[in-house]
Amino acid sequence: MSIIKKESPIETTAIHWFYVYLIVTIGGVLLFSAIAHILYQKRSPTSMISWMLAIIFMPFLTVPLYFLIGIRKRENTYTKASVQLHEAHQENIHIDIAPNNALSSILEKNGIPSATKGNRYELITKDTEAYARLMDEIEKATESIDLGTYVFSYDVTTQKILEALTKRASEGIRVRLLLDVVGSLGSYLWQKNFQALRDAGGEVGFFIPIMSRPFQSYINLRNHRKIYLFDKKRLLSGGMNLSDEYLGEESSTKRWDDILYYLEGPAVFGFYQIFHNDWNYAMGLTDQLKLPIEPVESTGESTVQVVPSGPDIPTDALYEALLNAIYTSRKRIWIVTPYFVPDENIVQALIIAQHKGIDVKLITPKHSDNWIADLGRSPYMRELDAIGVDVILYEGEMLHAKAILFDDLGGMVGSVNIDNRSLFLNYEIVTFAYSPHFIESIESWMGELMENSTQGMKKPTKLREGVENMMKVFAPLL
Repeated sequence: MSIIKKESPIETTAIHWFYVYLIVTIGGVLLFSAIAHILYQKRSPTSMISWMLAIIFMPFLTVPLYFLIGIRKRENTYTKASVQLHEAHQENIHIDIAPNNALSSILEKNGIPSATKGNRYELITKDTEAYARLMDEIEKATESIDLGTYVFSYDVTTQKILEALTKRASEGIRVRLLLDVVGSLGSYLWQKNFQALRDAGGEVGFFIPIMSRPFQSYINLRNHRKIYLFDKKRLLSGGMNLSDEYLGEESSTKRWDDILYYLEGPAVFGFYQIFHNDWNYAMGLTDQLKLPIEPVESTGESTVQVVPSGPDIPTDALYEALLNAIYTSRKRIWIVTPYFVPDENIVQALIIAQHKGIDVKLITPKHSDNWIADLGRSPYMRELDAIGVDVILYEGEMLHAKAILFDDLGGMVGSVNIDNRSLFLNYEIVTFAYSPHFIESIESWMGELMENSTQGMKKPTKLREGVENMMKVFAPLL
């Protein structure tokens, strides 16, 4: 007969207090570590205050959240290496470099390659046209097809895209498909849909699996770039992801409004460098970048500068370029963005532009797909609306496009939203383009958006105004 020894009340109490002491000690270490790191990192005062307040009021939730999503541009064994950007020209290859200006000068000092002349740049604003161009480029490719996107949902549209990619892979074309785990979570969890492509020789990679070293791989730093590259010479990019929500063979009234652009010429090399770096990191490779050895022909009239941003770019080059472009504009600043949760510097720059008599327009969806972001943006939009900025609310389906038109000089199109996540956390890529044709096409498209919009902000209820102002405090965390 065995005798079970029961713990005495004193022993039970001692064990209880030991665990309490252990939890409090670990919590205290994490708390002070988080606060120390916030003070150590180069953050704006607004961002620091937001994190500090969140830690004070919700320490048990905020401290672990900070170590998961609150750190940017950090380095350790598992961090994605900084992109080593090369100029598109070599000593034996002639490329027309655009004359230096204030914008390109800032970018070049941040390590961004020079703008190049002789590019063909075409804006695509229709969902069915974007699908047709994508499928046509897949069919035309003779060497390689490299597609990188944030969202890939398996549906009618992507089923046809996968079938086309599988066919080309079976014909000996190198096909690589790079998807972000968070944006394409369903595809990551159910990879059976990619089996035919893989069996045909195609490659499918996922950017930073969220369950692999969650405290080292930084699940908040997502690859939001859209790079659809063909033979390393022709490109589609912009805001459209790969799913029926963005593009398709037949038009749909429920489809989001978005844009792509077609690029051909020396500027495409910048996208190849970025995709190459992203692919190496996602797949754990160290393949060397192959620099162009053949002359790059001029195919158009557009001057284009490719600008990536994110944790793999040592500085905030894109952010600096946007601020500079706002401050130096003389005639107009037209902004299209689905999410508008800017920092105080951008808001102040737009206020100054409006006071200088510049035509400032903000075109954004009346209701986005993210109600938290809608609450966070409202105080900034009301502030701009109150001083006379044209706050234009798009009445159609979700407006997902991102573009800015500066004066009559050119503009920016790409994957970046005007919010803290896009400007300071995500991996993004845009182009600054300059040509009369580009200005004409983007101005016409923005005009069509404005025809299907209302202008101005309605006065909020006291309750909503209070919630909006509270959300403004935490806007840097959105």
